[in-house]
Amino acid sequence: MNGKTILLLILVALAGLGLGAVGVRHIETFFASTQTPSAPRHQDDQQQAEARPTGDQPTSRAKHDEHRHADEKHVRLNAEKIKQLGIEVAVAQAGRLQERLTVPGTVTLNTDRRVHIVSRVPGVVREVRRALGEVVREGEILAVIDSREFADAKTAYLAARERVALVEATFAREKSLWEKQISSEQDYLTARQALAEAQIELRGATHKLQALGFAEPFLQQLSSRPETPLTRYEMVAPFAGTVIEKHIAIGSFLKDDTDAFVIADLSTVRVHLNLAPTDVPLVRQGQRAVISAGARLPEATGTVSYIGPLVSEETRTVLTRIMLPNPDGRWRPGLFVTASLVVAETPIQVLIPKAALQTLEGQPSVFVQTDEGFEPRPVTLGRADETHVEITAGLTAGERYAATETFILKADLGKGTASHQD
Repeated sequence: MNGKTILLLILVALAGLGLGAVGVRHIETFFASTQTPSAPRHQDDQQQAEARPTGDQPTSRAKHDEHRHADEKHVRLNAEKIKQLGIEVAVAQAGRLQERLTVPGTVTLNTDRRVHIVSRVPGVVREVRRALGEVVREGEILAVIDSREFADAKTAYLAARERVALVEATFAREKSLWEKQISSEQDYLTARQALAEAQIELRGATHKLQALGFAEPFLQQLSSRPETPLTRYEMVAPFAGTVIEKHIAIGSFLKDDTDAFVIADLSTVRVHLNLAPTDVPLVRQGQRAVISAGARLPEATGTVSYIGPLVSEETRTVLTRIMLPNPDGRWRPGLFVTASLVVAETPIQVLIPKAALQTLEGQPSVFVQTDEGFEPRPVTLGRADETHVEITAGLTAGERYAATETFILKADLGKGTASHQD
């Protein structure tokens, strides 16, 4: 290789180094020009911070960034959109924090409104008018029985009435004759004794029919309805209720102690609780209790009607009853439920439901309503129960906030929207 060739190679290498340096400077300039205005520039910021005296106000660019960051957290919703999303707005106010006692229980029949209907006379079943599970009215006929014994009782009553009427007429005549001294005193006394015996016989026949369940109006109409068969015995409902048991069929023979029907008034039921002896001092008669049986049954409110005086030897618990209205029949006897009783209350300055709390950036927050929508605000929590929590800082009484349980407002920091949680 000669000297000219070597010199040419050296010149090419020097030219390449010069072009590489220019290219690197060009790339640095390109990346610097594509950075966003808000991207950090550490060196320039540091120089500006050193040059700015202590106590000076932030630059206009810093103010702009601060306002933009606050605006991004604001959830903008008008009144129509709030209504469309179903967001419930509540007012922060004082309340009472409740301490509750929760006890499992069982729904049972109200035994004061349950009746066993028996045939008070033996006989053969001729009609059955009501089936198991059907609702009956007070005085409604449930079944008809042919009974020879019942016929004998009605015959004795009718005969006693006729005899009393006849003896009364005889006694009135003998009394008149004796007063006129036409008849002897012995005839008068005999007629009076016969009247007394007839009245006693009628009273016995009447009481026998009343023991079979027939009141005075039926007895007064009995003699005026000769077409009614004497053997016909009607079983009627003593009050309105539901047939929960049925042990009768057409053609069967019933004894006078057979349970034909069991009817229960299910408009009220009882809830039986087994309280621990240490919890008994927290419960009192007349105390309200919230009864629940899962999400598919709405809660209901009853009152404590009975607290047992003894501790059960088997369960070491105290039987407690809650009277529960049951107008629609949804609380069926045998159902397992949970009873919640308020045993203590504490006044709180600001109390909100737990459903209103959201967690943003690791802090509990509440969406406070503004003129433009909702703004997330960090809050400090205090005491709490199962459903509500105390706010000690961040929210004052009178402020309006989003309290909807089914909607969770999430601040989209880039768009300022609200999302619906299914």
